Amino acid sequence: MRFTGWPERAFTFYEGLEADNSKAYWTAHRAVYDADVLAPTEALLSELAEEFGDGKLFRPYRDVRFSPDKSPYKTAMGATVSRGGYIHLSADGLAVAIGYHMMAPDQLARYRQSVAEDVTGEELRRIIADLEGKGVNVVGEEPLKTAPRGYSKDHPRADLLRNKGLITWQEWPVEPWMHTAKAKTRIVRHFRDAQPLQAWLDDRVGPSERG
Repeated sequence: MRFTGWPERAFTFYEGLEADNSKAYWTAHRAVYDADVLAPTEALLSELAEEFGDGKLFRPYRDVRFSPDKSPYKTAMGATVSRGGYIHLSADGLAVAIGYHMMAPDQLARYRQSVAEDVTGEELRRIIADLEGKGVNVVGEEPLKTAPRGYSKDHPRADLLRNKGLITWQEWPVEPWMHTAKAKTRIVRHFRDAQPLQAWLDDRVGPSERG
């Protein structure tokens, strides 16, 4: 199966799930999920694998064990590729991202050390400026109110030091091109444009050593 976009039914499926997050709705519409969400996404991940690595599609079921919200199903589809990249589909449309989402403590330590060092820190600053010049948003996740302990609040890159995660993020509302193979073109363009950020994070931070 080739990826030809997500049919309009994929988005209306999630509209319905937001309104009725129940086993009854899921069971009645499971065929729509399988045909119009799952199958196209699996086809897309297969086509992306050669350039961006193996894909992983997140389970549609929520882990409600420790959550006050007992809604059983996720109201969005999430998928990743192993060389960096995230795809998000919901009733609101399509979103893509790349980078390190909420770093583990050891990753965060290496990130801050690299940001603080002038050569690597300014390299990151230039990468972010280049991406923003292309219209790619770079988002610092859950930033601290001030520089972290051990770093001066007047550090020239204190704004970057404060981040607990660093990603690109681009989203689009539901548009006709999402129902076609042009959706893959948009995703690939974002992943390629954002590769310098992913490469900096891979080189300077890397995976968590704590598993």
